[in-house]
Amino acid sequence: MRLDFLHVDRLLRGHFTRPDDLARGEIDVPTRTLALAAALLGASYGAFMGLYGALRPGHASALQVFASAVKVPLLFLLTLLVAFPSLYVLSALADSRLSARDTLRLLLCAIATNLALLASFGPVTAFFTLSTQSYAFMVVLDVFFFATSGLVGLVFLRRALNHVFRGIDAQPAPTAAPLHVTTEPNTPGGTGLPPALAPAPMPTSPSRPRAPKPRARAIFTVWILIYAVVGAQMGWILRPFIGTPEREFTWFRERGSNFFEAFFKALGQLFS
Repeated sequence: MRLDFLHVDRLLRGHFTRPDDLARGEIDVPTRTLALAAALLGASYGAFMGLYGALRPGHASALQVFASAVKVPLLFLLTLLVAFPSLYVLSALADSRLSARDTLRLLLCAIATNLALLASFGPVTAFFTLSTQSYAFMVVLDVFFFATSGLVGLVFLRRALNHVFRGIDAQPAPTAAPLHVTTEPNTPGGTGLPPALAPAPMPTSPSRPRAPKPRARAIFTVWILIYAVVGAQMGWILRPFIGTPEREFTWFRERGSNFFEAFFKALGQLFS
């Protein structure tokens, strides 16, 4: 376990996603290590998230801690399992250098980064759980933490994709041909002027690769739309994560309503 967290530290410091490695389509970290680290980090925050259900008034249940610790990593990993085939095909159609295995590793790197930040919010969640009984506040707080850590994961993924497609989209800029200065009028490329009167040769500059934004942005946008839609529905299927005060503990709930309706309802209750 200690080794897995050392890998997470190296991931956060960019050791596994160096620009040159990504441009070659290489990600040098085992898939199993990333998946296990993501599971442990997700379970860590899930336990803090379920603490409200263990302390809630009326229907307290310690099982909510265990259930949430299992469901949070499952939310991310099952979403990846469902969305990965379409994500890889889109990447391959865009001529990505990443193989299927390395595409999976890149997505797991983004998920592990996301969950590392989410897990770091766990003590804050526990603090507010112990200091308030407002269910609406806890819902909004958890959504805020998920959204913040998700945004960081998206930034990580966006930067990585820029490097992946850098070599594909790069095109060298044209350089001016050197001007030969000679006093011989019939010399090919010569000016026929004395060196003192001949125009100075045009300076040449090293070619600069064109920014890979169009292709990387397109892949990134489609990936995020697919992952977000699948993730939202997966989260709705796996609920509850916190534990509603007026309801007894249950592993799963009926699939009525939707995530957005429930979130805005909690937001309205918080400010009413």
